[in-house]
Amino acid sequence: MNIQHVSGTQQETALVLSGGGARAAYQVGALRGIASVLDKDVPNPFGIISGTSAGAMNAVGLATHAHKFRTGVKMLEYVWSNISSSQIYRLDSTGLVSSASNWVFSFLANRKGRSSTSLLDNSPLDSLLHEILRLERINENMNAGYLNSLVVTASGYTSGESVSFFQSSKPIENWQRPHRLGIRTEIRHKHLLASSAIPTLFPAVKINREYYGDGAIRQLAPLSPAIHMGADRILAIGVSGSRTRRPKKGDQIAQPSLSQIVGHVLNSAFVDTLESDMAVLRRYNNLIPLCADGAALDVKPVHLLEITPSLDLNRIAEDFYQTLPRSIRLFIRDTNSSTIASLLMFEKDYCQALMDLGIADALAKREQIHEFFRVRSVHQKE
Repeated sequence: MNIQHVSGTQQETALVLSGGGARAAYQVGALRGIASVLDKDVPNPFGIISGTSAGAMNAVGLATHAHKFRTGVKMLEYVWSNISSSQIYRLDSTGLVSSASNWVFSFLANRKGRSSTSLLDNSPLDSLLHEILRLERINENMNAGYLNSLVVTASGYTSGESVSFFQSSKPIENWQRPHRLGIRTEIRHKHLLASSAIPTLFPAVKINREYYGDGAIRQLAPLSPAIHMGADRILAIGVSGSRTRRPKKGDQIAQPSLSQIVGHVLNSAFVDTLESDMAVLRRYNNLIPLCADGAALDVKPVHLLEITPSLDLNRIAEDFYQTLPRSIRLFIRDTNSSTIASLLMFEKDYCQALMDLGIADALAKREQIHEFFRVRSVHQKE
C-alpha cells in the first residue's frame, strides 16, 4: 500500500472496481444505487476510474460515458441484464472439445506457443467489447474534463508483475514498485481481454513483448494504482465471492475435486487482496493522526468507502447452477465448485440477482454515499 504524497489541496475521487468474472454484475447494481443517490444529470463524479478483470470492463464502460454518469450506468445495466454465456465464450461442442484437448495435450507434452493454453475460447467477448465500447470517447471525455485517469490492470506471465496500464490527462510518468508497475498507454480492447483472462479458463493476451492474464492474479495492492494516480478519496466496489464455511461436527468431508481446488485458488486471487488492502489502508489512516509531525511524513489519509456483497455470491451461484450451459456443467461436474460457477455464469437471471443485491447494498449505505460526495463538493468549493 502506497500512501499518497501531498500535492496540492484539490480533492481527487477514485472508483476502484475489483475482478471476478460474472460477479462483476454486482458492481453494476451498486453503481445504479450510487447513481440514484446523486443528481440525475450529474457527470461522472470520479476523477480516477481503476478496474481489474471484469471490473475493468465496467470501468471502461463508465469512462466512455463520463459526460453523464447515469447514462453510463444504464448502458452497463442493459448489457448485464441481457447477457448470456454465448456472448463471452464459445459454447459449441467443437470449440469446447478442441480447446480442452489442446490444453490437456499442451500440459502433458509441455509444448510452448503452438497450442491453446485455456479451456475456453473467449473470442465472442472480443466481439462484444468492440460492439459496445467506443474507446475514442475516453480521450474526448478527458479533454472535456469529465475524467482525469483510467487504469486497467493485468498480470504479466513472464515477469510475474502486476501491470497497471493507464491513460491520463495528467502528466503522470510510468512508475515501478516491487512486483508492480504502471505504464502509460491508450486503453484498447486488448487490455480488457488481458485483464479479464482468467488463468486456465481464458487465453493469455500478448501486449508488446509479454503475455498477460487476469489482473487479479498477483495484484497485491488493488488500491495502489488509484492512489498513485492521485486519489485521496476512494470508493471501492468488491465482489467478494464467499464467506468462511467451517465444517461442522458430523459433516461428511470428501476429497476436494480438481474444480474445487481451482476454484479455491481463483477465489483467493479475486477476493483476499482487495479486502486485505482495504484493511492496510485503514490502519495507515488511523496511524497518521498519531504521528507527532504528520507534515514531515509528506503523506495524508486516503478516505475509503467500500461497498461489498452482504450475501455469499457463491451460494447465489448454486441457486442458479442449472442455468449454466450444459457443456460448462460438464466441466464443473458438481455444485460444490460454486466459485468457478460464479465466475462463468454469464446468464441474465444470475446476473440480475447480483445486480439486485448490489442495488440493495448500495442503498443500505445511502447516508455514507451522500456524505462521501458531499464532503468532496465542499472541498471543491473551497
